[in-house]
Amino acid sequence: MAVLVAMLAGLIWYRRVRVRSIDARLESVAQGIIKDFLIPGDNAGEIHIEYALLTVRGIVVLNIKDVQGHVFGSDIMNDWTVIDDRQRFTFSNPQAAMFDRVAAVSRIAPNVPVKGYIAFTSSAIFPKGQPDHVIHIDQLLTELQRERESMPKVLDAFAPSWELLQQQAVITQVSGLVKV
Repeated sequence: MAVLVAMLAGLIWYRRVRVRSIDARLESVAQGIIKDFLIPGDNAGEIHIEYALLTVRGIVVLNIKDVQGHVFGSDIMNDWTVIDDRQRFTFSNPQAAMFDRVAAVSRIAPNVPVKGYIAFTSSAIFPKGQPDHVIHIDQLLTELQRERESMPKVLDAFAPSWELLQQQAVITQVSGLVKV
């Protein structure tokens, strides 16, 4: 039993360190970052955004998938499958949700380019190729770092839309707290 508890504690610690590492790396390539927030979506609903980054390419909406193994998925498949040595599991194609997230951010910030990615950690392998809007997090970070170095400051035109996105995220969070 003690071994099981120690293994579980180790796994929790590893995941926390890994998330902090990803957060720090994202902060190093972005001019601004908003993490784990809600904004208004279609039909009076709300959309959850894992990460929004202010970069020289505009606003990057990011959903990170930390899976290990071979990932089989395509633009037309409803479910994607992950297979590794120990397990096999499926999850819903994340592209449609990403399109909704990008559309929601674009409604708030119509004057800024908005791009969405499903970023997999390096432990994910795509033996049949990567679907659209899928990227490895390390590749995305390298691209964003290179762009930041070539254009060190975000265009001033992005700032008002970024501030509006931040305000809308706060307003949505607060209004959710006061609903009865």
